[in-house]
Amino acid sequence: MIPWVQLDSAKTPDGEQELRLKQRGSEFSIMLGSNELMNSRLSGSEQALAKLACERIAGHKQPKILIGGLGMGFTLRAALAELGPDASITVAELVPAVVAWARGPMAGIFDGCLDDPRVTILESDVGRVIGAGMSAWDAILLDVDNGPEGIVYKDNDALY
Repeated sequence: MIPWVQLDSAKTPDGEQELRLKQRGSEFSIMLGSNELMNSRLSGSEQALAKLACERIAGHKQPKILIGGLGMGFTLRAALAELGPDASITVAELVPAVVAWARGPMAGIFDGCLDDPRVTILESDVGRVIGAGMSAWDAILLDVDNGPEGIVYKDNDALY
């Protein structure tokens, strides 16, 4: 069996917890304590989230989507596959290290989607992005924490 190797770690914005990026062969995992938040082998719910949202806005011209949480990019990649060239997708990621991991050790999983001209990455709290009213969104996809029951960052409770 191939052992897990910890590649990096980063504090959550409240400074109370630590995210850890681990790798085993071609598999990646993002952990918070003993809880696995994401694994590169599991992406069904993220893909379904993007597909369902994009189906609802299929007729919109120049659709604008906000995705809360970059994670391993599964929601982003699925949204890109569903939307045409006139779409724009903004991803708000709270933890800057997650963006660095996406451009670094996990770049293969992201398969170039961060370089897609339709994509803008903001290292910011999605709640603040929504509250700032910086844009009118056709869809807001919240892929933060592990849903309303798996809050990682306590301020995200307000999102639910």
